[in-house]
Amino acid sequence: MAMLLVEPVLLVTDETCVSWCIHVQNGDIPSLKWRVLMESTSTELANDDNQFLTTEMIKQRTLVPSLPMYAWAPDDAVVICFTSGTTGRPKGVTISHLAFITQSLAKIAIVGYGEDDVYLHTSPLVHIGGLSSAMAMLMVGACHVLLPKFDAKTALQVMEHNRITCFITVPAMMADLIRVNRRTTKNGAENRCVRKILNGGGSLSTQLLQEAVKIFPCAKILSAYGMTEACSSLTFMTLHDPTQESFKVTYSLVNQPKQGTCVGKPAPHIELMIKLDENSSRVGKILTRGPHTMLGYWGHQLVQENVASSESRSNEAWLDTGDIGTFDEFGNLCLIGRSNGRIKTGGENVYPEEVEAVLVEHPGIVSAVVIGVIDARLGEMVVACVRLHENWIWSDVENRKQSFQLSSETLKHHCRTQNLTGFWNMESDLGLELFLGCSCGDVAPADWLRFLFNNYLELYFVFLFIFKSILI
Repeated sequence: MAMLLVEPVLLVTDETCVSWCIHVQNGDIPSLKWRVLMESTSTELANDDNQFLTTEMIKQRTLVPSLPMYAWAPDDAVVICFTSGTTGRPKGVTISHLAFITQSLAKIAIVGYGEDDVYLHTSPLVHIGGLSSAMAMLMVGACHVLLPKFDAKTALQVMEHNRITCFITVPAMMADLIRVNRRTTKNGAENRCVRKILNGGGSLSTQLLQEAVKIFPCAKILSAYGMTEACSSLTFMTLHDPTQESFKVTYSLVNQPKQGTCVGKPAPHIELMIKLDENSSRVGKILTRGPHTMLGYWGHQLVQENVASSESRSNEAWLDTGDIGTFDEFGNLCLIGRSNGRIKTGGENVYPEEVEAVLVEHPGIVSAVVIGVIDARLGEMVVACVRLHENWIWSDVENRKQSFQLSSETLKHHCRTQNLTGFWNMESDLGLELFLGCSCGDVAPADWLRFLFNNYLELYFVFLFIFKSILI
């Protein structure tokens, strides 16, 4: 059904898919012209009946049936990427040829990819970030180095051996690279071949960024904000550029806006707007429109926002990103949180992302997840689950001999110094070091934690803090 919708010309599979793809005849899928069987040297399947091409046949430039004509279909589907985002059940996001090419060109222009680059595939090709970056590399003629699965130790070895110049990452990957690099060598080895790093899937904390610069001193480090429904990145921001004097000091929280997390400016072809909340003059839903937006969810109608009062046309339809944000005086987008993720506690709106961003700035915290759970007095109670850096311990009993110690008081003080006020009666419980994620590339631990917390109260994850009053 998916192939009938997308109308592929080429089907590439490996031997694990032979059991079903051998029964797919070209007549069943009228658009299908070529079928390639990767990682196989067998010629048994490469006959007139099966019409398979093998890897060896492609290398030998064996003649293949020529297409009678080529179709130009920029608005037709090219790929369906499944994403669960923060809504749980995976949805198939249908991406057009035009969106795919446009977003890849934007990455080439902004990041500065070129034919001399050697790109390490750290992100899986089932993820839109990995796909659009791979397309960008194909378009400029760069060299590709593939990893079966991301592993920090293997990745660092491959970077050194293949003289990798660029890769993309998420904060968890960068934290793993830093940790493994520190363990491997006494003071941490430098890699001067890497020139471009694009971070997505969440902002890098100040400490992570500083550590990344130590390992990759010659790399320009950028951060991107986006979503699968927009075919990857909407905004970009340079965090560190060793060639520019103004960026030699990495982006710090000192420069952060009073509300939200700065995620940079939109790419040139992208339109963004803020649909203001009723009770706010600056904050509201983040909407986007342009050639980058999805065709829709596979099997569902596309829900768009029409903010123009004039007649409805396709270029007037805005896609709701599901995020809340605002623009600062310099035109940067400041991300505040998910519109469906806000916590209503004591009559105040709390955005989990704001609290998480402050928590991970503490040098002892690697990552944090903030959720709201039902509370009889407040309506909802704000709960944070954090993961500590290695060598750090949690203890409310002061030990002056222990340098890497985190307690209720020190964390409370940290939150207040970062202008996150109103944290009272902080309680803590020591539990399991565990974070949960889903298999399709989006990490959605908050939904899992909320479910487990509400249904299995005896379970605690990592270090659990219950904030009984927040943002008074």
